Amino acid sequence: MSEKLAPDKRHKFVHNQQTVYEWDQTLDDVNMYIPLPPNVPTRSFYCTIKPLHLEVGIKGNPPYLNHDLAGPVKLDGSFWTLEDNVMHITFQKRDKGQPWPAALSGHGELDPLTVDQESRRLMLERFQLEHPGFDFSRAEFTGSCPNPKTFLGGIPQ
Repeated sequence: MSEKLAPDKRHKFVHNQQTVYEWDQTLDDVNMYIPLPPNVPTRSFYCTIKPLHLEVGIKGNPPYLNHDLAGPVKLDGSFWTLEDNVMHITFQKRDKGQPWPAALSGHGELDPLTVDQESRRLMLERFQLEHPGFDFSRAEFTGSCPNPKTFLGGIPQ
């Protein structure tokens, strides 16, 4: 049932009318999807993940992305892979349940309505995790949604 509460679409960061990357999030992770340029051997790409910073590029060139993350991550649960001309980076949130307004600081933070929708989806994901026998995929909130990280004493880390 938790797959019904998975992100249904990715957020895009666009620069000069070109998609630089897409991203989505769950209670535990932020996932980033970077389309790779064609005709570059996969062994030429690199990705360095630090607790608050990301660097992505092609060896021997200036980094393509060199930015602070929108939230802190756990290094032991964060990783990257290359598949089908896409670099997929998974950041394990240090603060489980904390909604991120963007993947990278200063990269098109989500508008307030989208932030509210993300918080609602994450809260329902939290309810599903805590009560696996119930289906929360059609549940709705009336009024504002509480922060899924802090609601009712928070999420066990």
